Amino acid sequence: MAATRYRRFLKLCEEWPVEETKRQRDLGVFLRQRVAQAFREGENTQIADPETCDRMYESLVRIHTNYYKNKYPRLKDTSFTGVTVEDCKMILATDILKQMEDMKKGTWKKLREKFYAKKPEDSK
Repeated sequence: MAATRYRRFLKLCEEWPVEETKRQRDLGVFLRQRVAQAFREGENTQIADPETCDRMYESLVRIHTNYYKNKYPRLKDTSFTGVTVEDCKMILATDILKQMEDMKKGTWKKLREKFYAKKPEDSK
């Protein structure tokens, strides 16, 4: 039975998309890491709690297939702010978040980082 569960999780990982804009914060990447951790021995892995494993798999399948999005359709794909899904994806991209973090820094901190971040080899 563990082999079947392992293959099902592998298939789910293959189907699950990876967003390159969310480096180190993507659910697809996290899922792949967790499956690799849980099934270290591949098909020979002994599962301590098969029922919990099956429930987790079914929950992930529902998320992946947009079960609840289809079951409870929304009238509009915007929030109360009027921001669209595409705008949210752009704002949450890792590069944009880093730029916003840099914008929050004060002038003094930016100057200090600029001058004190140099390595001793650079000053030669």
